[in-house]
Amino acid sequence: MSNASEYMYKTCVWISRKMAVIVLLTAVAALLWPQAVGVIKTSWISWLLGIVMFGMGLAMRWEDFRVVFVRPKDIIVGFLAQTTIMPLLAWLLTLLFRLPPEIAVGVVLVGCCPGGTASNVITYLAGGDLALSIGMTSVSTLLAPLLTPLLTFLFAGKYVDVDFWTMFMSILQVIILPIALGLIIKRFVPMPDKVIKNVLPAVSTIAITLIVAAVVSANADKLLHCGLMVIVVVILHNLLGFLLGIMVGKVLGLSNKKCTAISVEVGMQNSGLACSLAQQHFQAMALATVPGAIFSVWHNISGSIYARLLRSWNEKEHEGK
Repeated sequence: MSNASEYMYKTCVWISRKMAVIVLLTAVAALLWPQAVGVIKTSWISWLLGIVMFGMGLAMRWEDFRVVFVRPKDIIVGFLAQTTIMPLLAWLLTLLFRLPPEIAVGVVLVGCCPGGTASNVITYLAGGDLALSIGMTSVSTLLAPLLTPLLTFLFAGKYVDVDFWTMFMSILQVIILPIALGLIIKRFVPMPDKVIKNVLPAVSTIAITLIVAAVVSANADKLLHCGLMVIVVVILHNLLGFLLGIMVGKVLGLSNKKCTAISVEVGMQNSGLACSLAQQHFQAMALATVPGAIFSVWHNISGSIYARLLRSWNEKEHEGK
């Protein structure tokens, strides 16, 4: 391998590991210098999310779906937790904080989206059940075209008209089709392990960072006026998701590793999809994209810290056996 290739791989690893810092700094820059960062347009969001999902398809293996059939009970428990806790939390937080409709819609959208690819990385770092995490992400993502519009209608219908079929087609285009394309290409054009493990996560990090930059720069003025309230709601949404996810696992007597996977999957959402859907379907509500952007920044920071705490918890369980 050439020195240039080795340097590229090392750079990609560094980008992936510093994702939380990169996204945070980008968000701050977009808030302070919106005109400069504003060259990244919100109209790019769907394409950028498609790139992330295409990378997910390239990284996935057909074997990843086997856990659905080998361990259906674990998948069902995790899936039900994921599709009830976050939408309900989002709805309750909008009521508790009496959020204005355009922000409430954005919070609900985040809660109704499937798990994100970052949850798999955090589960791995936390020493959790990675197979369960990947299985939950896969199932929730594949069912998102049906569940996300339905849940959004149920929990945000009083704020805005939700066009189920239009949103269904949007999710097919930005989630399912790119993943399917990635799976098909990988089937006929095998990817080197270093590309899958190093390059693809870095590309996803850059795409997510650009999504955050586009949303924050486009709404910088409004964020400065109501940003604190949105940040508090987003932080509570994420942390309560972690807490309730782990509580579900413990109540059902699951191992620490399984509890970790469920907790991380519940607490971390595909907030990029929330931004994309808000930008496409609720254009009259400019602030609807903001909760998704803030969630993208925050859950990477909280997830990294959470992974360190859970890793020692999982290691103690392993040592006790």
